[in-house]
Amino acid sequence: MSDGAISQDEIDALLSGVAIDGLNSSGHVGNGPTYKFDIPTLQNMANELKPKLEENINKYTGASFTVADPVAEETNRDRVLAKLPEVVIGVIADYNAGIKGNHFYLLSPEFALKLHQKVSGEETTEVDDMVLSVVSEFISTHISSEINFLDATGKVPGLSYSTPETLNESKAMVMFPQQDFTLISYPLSLEGENFTLWECLGGDASEGITNALGGNAPEEPVAIDMASSDMGLGGLGGAASGMGMQQNAQPMMGGMNQQMNMGMNQQMNMGGMMPNMGMNMGGMPNMGMGNMGMNQMGMNMGMNVPNIQQLQYPNLQSGMNQGEQGNISLIMDVLMEMTVELGRTKKSIKDILGMGEGTIIELDKLAGEPVDILVNHKPIAKGEVVVIDENFGVRVTEILSPMERVSDIN
Repeated sequence: MSDGAISQDEIDALLSGVAIDGLNSSGHVGNGPTYKFDIPTLQNMANELKPKLEENINKYTGASFTVADPVAEETNRDRVLAKLPEVVIGVIADYNAGIKGNHFYLLSPEFALKLHQKVSGEETTEVDDMVLSVVSEFISTHISSEINFLDATGKVPGLSYSTPETLNESKAMVMFPQQDFTLISYPLSLEGENFTLWECLGGDASEGITNALGGNAPEEPVAIDMASSDMGLGGLGGAASGMGMQQNAQPMMGGMNQQMNMGMNQQMNMGGMMPNMGMNMGGMPNMGMGNMGMNQMGMNMGMNVPNIQQLQYPNLQSGMNQGEQGNISLIMDVLMEMTVELGRTKKSIKDILGMGEGTIIELDKLAGEPVDILVNHKPIAKGEVVVIDENFGVRVTEILSPMERVSDIN
């Protein structure tokens, strides 16, 4: 069970201007890439994987789970949090080759305990490492089925995912993607109890899977038929009386039905036309049509001119911005474990077992050398030992630079 402590990675995320939930301090998603994915395509994948999920869980547990129809939806952090229990079991298995992107599963502690009970034959009320191991193995079987399903398309060679990492955390600590993402809900039931397995696919992974399954297909362009028989041209050098041209320009004019009716009761000499109009249609040479203007032809092309604007770059400034200050305020009251380390040494098991009263242990620090001050087991400063009212204390003498902190961690 989570004790409410925040890891170093989560602290680093907050200090960098991104909260642990993937949002900035205002609660809105920051600027980021826009992904295009097709929910019906992902829904079809979930439907195809439903029987495999039921087969895998029953083979793994020896039970008789029933899997109902899954539901795929485009969602965001706030809507997902409303579905989840206060504490969740998370299995992170990001795609890292073939398709890349955020990919993880969520389930309730009750579901995890039920899986453990069916696999081990033992009941427990606490989610421990053994329970998390059972969940990780089960999720791995389902991911393998998903990998095989995508491999069958032949469009994602070398598809793989990171080693699953299983966590037992408060739902508020889950690092959801910043932009909208796909949530696939698999309802399961066993012996009158209902459970749900949630699969979260980040926008990048959703787009990759959509493309692999043939979604996001570009629309085929429709060519305009401008055959000479439709134009009523008798000959390039002759006269064309009563010429009628009707053109359906729907695919080229943004989907608007447009017709061009040009009643021309005058002679056209294709060999020597006046270059007044200069109208270019579908690769035809410019045809000057004498004194005929656009108003005379009654044409309304309805062409949309794109609005082009200059790209505005953000002002990059050093120091902590307002978003970062808002993020750091979120953890001001979080308790951190601070320790002072006098020194370290390594001993064999034989030496340790041979220790007794009066044994002197030699450390790796010289006498009078500053001691290390650590927060959550990460060195942040150095100091000297002092005595305050018969209690030991430490006076800070040096704050480590960021580079020194990184080198100490490594």
